[in-house]
Amino acid sequence: MYSKIKGHPQLTEGTAYMVLFAISLSHLLNDMIQSVIPAIYPILKDKFGFTFAQIGLITLVFQTTSSILQPFTGWYADKHPKPYALSIGMLFTLTGLCLLASARTFALILLSVSVIGWGSSVFHPEATRITRLASGGKKSLAQSIFQVGGNGGSALGPLLAALIVLPYGQGAIGWFALAAILAALVLARIGSWYQEKLADGVRHPKRTAASLTPPFSRQTTRRALLILVLLVFSKYFYNACMTSYFTFFLMDKFSVSVQDAQFCLFVYLLAFAIGTLAGGVLGDRFDRKYVIWGSILGAAPFALLLPYVNLFWTIVLAGLTGLIIASAFSAIVVYATDLLPHKVGLVAGVFFGLMFGLGGLGSTFFGWLADQTSVGFIFEVSAWLPLLGIVAGFLPNGRTKVGI
Repeated sequence: MYSKIKGHPQLTEGTAYMVLFAISLSHLLNDMIQSVIPAIYPILKDKFGFTFAQIGLITLVFQTTSSILQPFTGWYADKHPKPYALSIGMLFTLTGLCLLASARTFALILLSVSVIGWGSSVFHPEATRITRLASGGKKSLAQSIFQVGGNGGSALGPLLAALIVLPYGQGAIGWFALAAILAALVLARIGSWYQEKLADGVRHPKRTAASLTPPFSRQTTRRALLILVLLVFSKYFYNACMTSYFTFFLMDKFSVSVQDAQFCLFVYLLAFAIGTLAGGVLGDRFDRKYVIWGSILGAAPFALLLPYVNLFWTIVLAGLTGLIIASAFSAIVVYATDLLPHKVGLVAGVFFGLMFGLGGLGSTFFGWLADQTSVGFIFEVSAWLPLLGIVAGFLPNGRTKVGI
């Protein structure tokens, strides 16, 4: 439930679900556009004769551009919130899309994906600040609503690429510009809400000065952040292998078509989106430490089995792995921002930056390893990564505060 704020009927106290759904839709459109990049790898590889290492480099440039800039944009947003920065960032994404649709050289493809990465670097930290502001205290649920939009977009991207780009070629990427324009319009509306919220000075009643004080000692906070970084590494190195090379794995092992492989990837990404929302619900009910622990470590048995079963069970295990491992990220972001509640943009920028950067490094590493060995071998290696989830047991209990 929520109540209207006197003098500002468009603003609310409590959980502002309309704002959360709008920012989630924007995230869906943003990440749908971004997920087109790995979805068209088979087209680019066949058309230009790229190696797996070059495919990995494309991902590295895209995700590194985003990851390097996000902490800086988050830090700046903490000090100088810019309500309409989200719309401006989407214009970068639109420009990158148009370039990618017409790129004819490897260098121009790298430039195109880097521009899309710049748009992402602006979007995620500021959107996380808005999500927290609209949460009404339901921080994990709000973060999951935001994040599930992104995961849903990541799932739709390969599906739409299979239906639009694969039949009609690289130039059909230009149709996704319509999604970028729609996202820019939605974000402009959100920017108006955010601007009035900032101008009015309204905050959730429970957000007092004490709530902006770090809950743990500096030493405990540093240790917890280091553990969270290691968990993000295990999660997104594994996810990079799945999103970038699962289609190649299916085509190599089971001789499925490119289009059928894209549909199988959609199963994994859809399960990933569903798991994200489930993780948010659990994160508000239970200690987020145990949600994180169970999510990453719980995916390990299914990931370890996946490289050794038939096509049907490969798809089933991929869906189960995505469903379980996805539930961690919202809990990780909320846990991290709770550690440093006065630096939400910076922390969000760092962790979203790590997500993209580690994903890029993982894609490059597994691309190089696939060139040296085989696509099947990298899935045997990456399957061990979720076992790193065991370190989540060393996180301090999220609902227990200590003296500073």
